[in-house]
Amino acid sequence: MYDPSKIEPKWQKYWAENNTFKAEVNPNKDKYYVLDMFPYPSGAGLHVGHPEGYTATDIVSRFKRMNGLNVLHPMGWDAFGLPAENYAIKTKIHPKETTQKSMGVFRGQIQSIGFSYDWNREINTSSPEYYKWTQWFFLFLYKNGLAYKKLAPVNWCESCKTVLANEQVIDGSCERCKNEVVQKELSQWFFKITDFIEDNGKTDGLLTGLKKIDWPNGTLISQENWIGKSTGANVDFKVKNSKEVIQVYTTRPDTLFGATYMVLSPEHPLVDKLATSEYADKIEKYREVTKKKSDLERTELNKNKTGEFIGAYAINPVNNKEIPIWIADYVLTGYGTGAIMAVPAHDERDWEFAKKFDIPMIEVISGGNIEKEAYVGDGKLVNSDFLNDSNVEDAKSKIIQWLEEKKIGEGAINYKLRDWSVSRQRYWGSPIPIIHCEDCGEVPVPEKDLPVELPDDVDFVPTGVSPLHKSKTFQDVTCPKCGKKAKREADTMDTFVCSSWYMFRYTDPQNDKEFASKEAMKNWCPVDLYVGGAEHTVMHLLYARFFTKVLHKFGYIDFDEPFTKLRHQGMILGEDGEKMSKSRGNVINPDDVIKKYGADTLRVYEMFMGPFEAVKPWSTKSIEGSFRFLQKVWKLVEEKEVIDDVVVTKDLASLLHKTIKKVTEDIESFNFNTAISHMMIFANEVQKHKSVSKPLMEKFALILSPFAPHLCEELWSMLGHKETLAYEKWPEYDEKLVVDSTFNLVFSVNGKVRGKKEVEVGISEEDAISTALEDEGVKRNIEGKEVIKKIYVPNKLVNIVIK
Repeated sequence: MYDPSKIEPKWQKYWAENNTFKAEVNPNKDKYYVLDMFPYPSGAGLHVGHPEGYTATDIVSRFKRMNGLNVLHPMGWDAFGLPAENYAIKTKIHPKETTQKSMGVFRGQIQSIGFSYDWNREINTSSPEYYKWTQWFFLFLYKNGLAYKKLAPVNWCESCKTVLANEQVIDGSCERCKNEVVQKELSQWFFKITDFIEDNGKTDGLLTGLKKIDWPNGTLISQENWIGKSTGANVDFKVKNSKEVIQVYTTRPDTLFGATYMVLSPEHPLVDKLATSEYADKIEKYREVTKKKSDLERTELNKNKTGEFIGAYAINPVNNKEIPIWIADYVLTGYGTGAIMAVPAHDERDWEFAKKFDIPMIEVISGGNIEKEAYVGDGKLVNSDFLNDSNVEDAKSKIIQWLEEKKIGEGAINYKLRDWSVSRQRYWGSPIPIIHCEDCGEVPVPEKDLPVELPDDVDFVPTGVSPLHKSKTFQDVTCPKCGKKAKREADTMDTFVCSSWYMFRYTDPQNDKEFASKEAMKNWCPVDLYVGGAEHTVMHLLYARFFTKVLHKFGYIDFDEPFTKLRHQGMILGEDGEKMSKSRGNVINPDDVIKKYGADTLRVYEMFMGPFEAVKPWSTKSIEGSFRFLQKVWKLVEEKEVIDDVVVTKDLASLLHKTIKKVTEDIESFNFNTAISHMMIFANEVQKHKSVSKPLMEKFALILSPFAPHLCEELWSMLGHKETLAYEKWPEYDEKLVVDSTFNLVFSVNGKVRGKKEVEVGISEEDAISTALEDEGVKRNIEGKEVIKKIYVPNKLVNIVIK
């Protein structure tokens, strides 16, 4: 009887006691590094959506080991973060305590599913042994001019009392607590990620590098769009009755003759200098409203257009016409110059704004009806003096040359990406290793004094400043340079910093001298396969790429992309078709599934639900099918007569080799669901036989083992083997046996199918046509008709053409 409750603990114990999956450098084998995006260990534990990606990487890891590769497959915990701190605020339980408990729950659940992780390499980002090196990275960036502090407008969550990166603001709300995000000016630490947008010496830039990695196309596009490279021109506009000059960046300098107004961001420093007193109150009120909006809210294309005239006029440099200067929230200080020239005839947002505030429009590109809508298509230049009759691209070149000759503008490249804000005003994160001295200014903590550990004497209740401000044991220190009294930096680092380098730590997790030795990274990196949720298409992946490029530039590693191949698993929904959540009551706990059906059934079902990257609803009823399949496989060995030298029919041998071929190809291409289908078909066929061949069942157990490792280890043992199958050679298929000897030859008359017959592969044209003409369906349809052509498509069809 197939009893997973006995089989699975037995083999999990065996793997643990024998260190079966311990990864060690082997110069005689090629390496293969398989990595999951490590989980945040929440108190709720796993739900059935978590193991989907882990099962896929485990299948690949087991498959690669059996193909002779030296596999590194580690697991750890992304343990810092707001949820643990918020829980501490509510319960007064220290986040260290709750995090350790949650890690224990997660570890137990993951181990119960039989994943082949090397647990000797387990990491925890909230341990001082780990964040010592997170702090080392901060200092490394700081000493190389890539970390700096400045006063800057930031996204502020009043509920969480902390700064959020742009990527952490979703539709104007905090991604964590869903409360409104406002703009606030604070002194913040930044990493200069923008230094690595373009190629940096021998290091490919964040844009160039996208061309050489095997990632989902949607993710590549998201990265490219977030970086937001654009080509255009900087143009200088004089201001009427003022010595000030406003520089604007535009991607459409060809439309300069159509600029009928200018817009400054509400925060632009020239607003206060240029605004007239009669508009001062309106401007101030507008600014207050703008502060409550995130950058994403402000630039939303479908939002209602708002703005205020400031009472001043700029001079269009190409025609010397006065154009009014407005402020509007859709212009951001951080993008371009914080000022735009507005061409309402040829920009949808400018058109809506002009219509609302009754601002004139000038058509400068022919082809549309600007009374009805902005024309954004191609065409010839009109109403543009020396640019008239030029096409758009030629006009761009001409106007940039003209601007540069007049010394009032120049060609320019711009990016949407901004430097990475890493300061957080919370407790549960890595302290920033900087000391502030009145005499010496910013002083980096000496490396010998790392880690700067989190203190215990803190009140977690958020107040808008870091809880570390309240800790005297943490705050009060002596300056390492002058020895006078000083204060530690009280902000902690964004938790994304911890996950930007963890793939390197796995290669050398016990090293207390450096974050990882160059030799260890050379032996294992880069990551060959990385799997995780599509929600990380921008933040984590972009930051990890940045860290990798920094290390490459400074000679620590010989590669500049961290993840060679990336795949995203689709979300598993609740049975109601909604995202799983406690509030909906639709969460499925994998522990319950394992208790009833076993871990192998869970693994097989999650891979069989549909395409790996697709969104799929859970079905408790459907999981029964996966359990019955494994039960059937068990019975093939337990109940049938297994004979060493039983004669295997040609059809069954052919099916086995076809199955080996298809499963091999499907694992490589992440088509796990179809791989399982092929194995189900094979099992159904074997079930028809009274006795089974031992060599045949051995091969089948091996190809099924990445999907259902516990069951297959037990079958392998029952077939007489004493060692684990984890490192057995993956079965090869015979090319001769995977080619069909027969096929269905289709007969058609004037292109309409009239019959078919199974014939030998390679049938001659003469025999194929003869066979077709003997078919009753063909005879009926050509009787009394003139046959004017007979067409044979080899090994496919015969078409009879009649009048």
